[in-house]
Amino acid sequence: MTFTVRITWALVALTALAGCAAVPVEPTPTATVSVTPTPTPTPVEAAPLTGEEFVAGTLSNGTFMAKIDNHPDARPQFGLNHTDIVFEELVEGGLSRYVAVWHSDIPKEIGPVRSIRPMDPDIASPFKGIITYSGGKRKFIFMMRDTQVENFMHGLATTKKYMFRTDKREAPHNVIVRAAKVIKAKSKLVAPDQAFTFAAAGEMPTAVQFGAMREVLHARFSYYNEPSWVWDSELGLYKRRQAGGEWDTDENGDVLTATNVIAQVVKTSREYGYVPKAVVVGKGTAHISTGGKTFKVKWTKKDRNSFTVFTFQDGNIVKLAPGNTWIELVPTSGKFWTDAKAK
Repeated sequence: MTFTVRITWALVALTALAGCAAVPVEPTPTATVSVTPTPTPTPVEAAPLTGEEFVAGTLSNGTFMAKIDNHPDARPQFGLNHTDIVFEELVEGGLSRYVAVWHSDIPKEIGPVRSIRPMDPDIASPFKGIITYSGGKRKFIFMMRDTQVENFMHGLATTKKYMFRTDKREAPHNVIVRAAKVIKAKSKLVAPDQAFTFAAAGEMPTAVQFGAMREVLHARFSYYNEPSWVWDSELGLYKRRQAGGEWDTDENGDVLTATNVIAQVVKTSREYGYVPKAVVVGKGTAHISTGGKTFKVKWTKKDRNSFTVFTFQDGNIVKLAPGNTWIELVPTSGKFWTDAKAK
C-alpha cells in the first residue's frame, strides 16, 4: 500500500511542476513506409507458326502467303527474312520456287510474286488465310480456288491497288504486293492453327537432343540447283547459300537465316506433263536440323487440309526450336546430304 501511494504522489508532483513551466517536447517522427506494388505480368502467347512468345492478343490476324520467285533475276527477294515458314519446291526446268508464309511478322512489301503450281493447294490449305500469286494455268488456279484459302491474284480489279510491277526489276520478275495493307484490309481472316510442336522453355528440341552434329546441309533439286545451309554457332541460326555457293540475301543485303531446316523427301508426280508436282500428301522420310544437329524422322500428311506431322519411328511427335522454319521439298530424284564440318 505504501509503494502505491508513493507512486501516486510522484505523479501528482510531476503534474504540478508541468503546470508551472512548459517543457518543450520534440515530436516523434513518423516513419513512412513506401510499398511498391507488384507489377502485373504482361500475358503472352506462343505464335502458332514459330512457337515464339508474343503479347497475347496481338496475333489474331490471318496468314499471308505468296508464291515467291527464285529465278536469279528475281533475287534478292523482298520480305523473306520476315517469314514464319518457307517451302522450297521443284518446278519445271530444274528451278525452284517458294511458298512463303507470314503471320507473326508481315512486312510492308513482299515479292517478286509468280504463278502457282499443282502442289501449292496442298501446301497452302492448312494455313487458311490468304495467298497471292501472279496467275498460272487455268487448271491450277481452279485447284487453288477449291481450298479454304482466300485467293488474291494479280491482274484483277480487286487486287489492283495492292499489287504493282516495280521498275527495279525486269518482267516477269517484278510483281510486288503490299502485304501489310492486304492483311489490314482482310481483318476478318482467322489466325492459323498451330503448325508444329515446339520445345518449351528449358526443353531441348528433338534434333539437338538426339541428332548428329552436321554444320552444312545440302538439298539437290536438279543437277545444277543445289542450295545449302551453313550452321552459324554465334548466331544460333542456319545461313542460306544459293546453288552457286554465294550467300542468299534479302532486299537489305542480310543473309537469309532459319532456326529449323527440314529436308522433306517427296515423290514427284508427272500427271501434269512437264510441270512437276511434289506429292506432299502421304508419308515419307525427312531430316530435321536444329542447333547444328540433324536427325532423321518420318513425315505424314493425311489430307490437303492437314498440317504435315513429323515423328520418331515410334510415332512420338518431334519438337522444333521456337523460331522460323524452312522446308526443302527434296524430290526423290534429287538428294539430301550433310557435312559434319563447314569447309
